[in-house]
Amino acid sequence: MAEWEDPQGAANSRDSAQSKTITRRRFILGVIAGGAAVSAASYRFLAPPSHGRSGSSGAGERLITLMVNGKPRHVDVMKQETLAFTLRYKLGLTGTKLGCDRAECGSCTVLIDDVPSYSCSVLTHTVRGRNVTTIEGLAAPDGTLHPVQKGVVDEQGFQCAFCMPGFIMSAVGYLKKNPNPTRAEMAQGVSGNLCRCQDYTKILDALMRGAEYTRRA
Repeated sequence: MAEWEDPQGAANSRDSAQSKTITRRRFILGVIAGGAAVSAASYRFLAPPSHGRSGSSGAGERLITLMVNGKPRHVDVMKQETLAFTLRYKLGLTGTKLGCDRAECGSCTVLIDDVPSYSCSVLTHTVRGRNVTTIEGLAAPDGTLHPVQKGVVDEQGFQCAFCMPGFIMSAVGYLKKNPNPTRAEMAQGVSGNLCRCQDYTKILDALMRGAEYTRRA
């Protein structure tokens, strides 16, 4: 006897498959937009005590003003504190990822005066008076994505997406000096970034699409 198939079950299976596709797209959009919004104050309490802290709480901290994503931000920092730590744990800008924490993987890349820089190896107090841009600052105020961000969404060029903000920031910085790169030039331009999923072909597809969108903008 032929096995009976539940039409409703088949429909549910199709809906589930579609749901997974939509969910992945929304996930990529969410990561690109900078992740969940968390207040700077709450991140100060969540910060690991071993990073940039010694002695009693607040010892040696100094109030400085940073220009981050076009806005002045007042923050207390230690003199040995890195920009990556300040951005993530004091300003709540968690799109800047901490990977190797020794200037090798590029996941913490931000733009400092439009130049891609490893924020894990830049002391916070050294960027006073300079313009810092993180992944959260790329989209327009109305939520319109930067052309490189849009290229990444359209190509779905990343798997786990942990390294994605760093790659995007490196590509945006590189395109400022070479807006019409070949694929090989783009690969060289973001060669300071590593992907632990190793899906470099898809990443380059996405970044080249982003370069195309940037030229049209």
